[in-house]
Amino acid sequence: MLLLAALPAVFMMVSCRSSKNTVSYFQDMTTENNVLEGVESNYEVNITSDDLLAISVSSIDPNAIAIFNLPATTYLQPGQDEISTTPVLQSYLVDSEGYIDFPVLGRLHVAGMTRHELAEYLKAGISKYAKDPLVTVNIMNFKVSVLGEVNKPGTISITNERMSILDALSMAGDLTINGMRDRVTLYRDENGKKTYHVFDLTSSDVFKSPYFYLKQNDVIYVEPNKARRSNATYSQAAQFNVTVASTVISVVSIITSLCISLIK
Repeated sequence: MLLLAALPAVFMMVSCRSSKNTVSYFQDMTTENNVLEGVESNYEVNITSDDLLAISVSSIDPNAIAIFNLPATTYLQPGQDEISTTPVLQSYLVDSEGYIDFPVLGRLHVAGMTRHELAEYLKAGISKYAKDPLVTVNIMNFKVSVLGEVNKPGTISITNERMSILDALSMAGDLTINGMRDRVTLYRDENGKKTYHVFDLTSSDVFKSPYFYLKQNDVIYVEPNKARRSNATYSQAAQFNVTVASTVISVVSIITSLCISLIK
């Protein structure tokens, strides 16, 4: 009787636990205020070592800025009589000390600058040789990796370096139903050290995080929930048991065949 009396309480506890929402994002958001405080709107990444920078310079006087750009590539397409011309962006690899070698201006320390800061810096130097130069800088190899419980894990490359944690997860096909929304970990290299930050995507505080916008070579890992881990463990155990059973059957079969041969 005591056991029967306790059953409703047990069912209530199980029901409460199972009703917890672990799938929805930003569960603390309300309709009272539709403005998210603390979201940085003018974020720019800083240039760092191993970045491949595409730098183009233009001016009203093409001859004056020709030395700052690679010459156009000319080629003859198969089956055509006319020669095609393709402009090529000058690319510069930032070395381990944060420098690039730029024509005329020499060796420049660019690590720590944003794209716009570097463009203005180059513009000031080039202005000594050309009138009103226009400088454009882009990071050509900006990429992040997404692992774990997402629908399309892998490396994501973009030409626009303004990418948030939500952008990356969206491009990875969103979290699977087994992904832990409150255990999304970001791994980052900062000043030669490995750092990490755990996001809780069930809270809108993710928008206020200084890690909300990603940097070059960030790695995002989505942890599997308990059910997914248990299923994986069970599958591995089952596979091991099948392997052992197959081995035992093979050994018994061989021994049986030998015994039959000896008897004959």
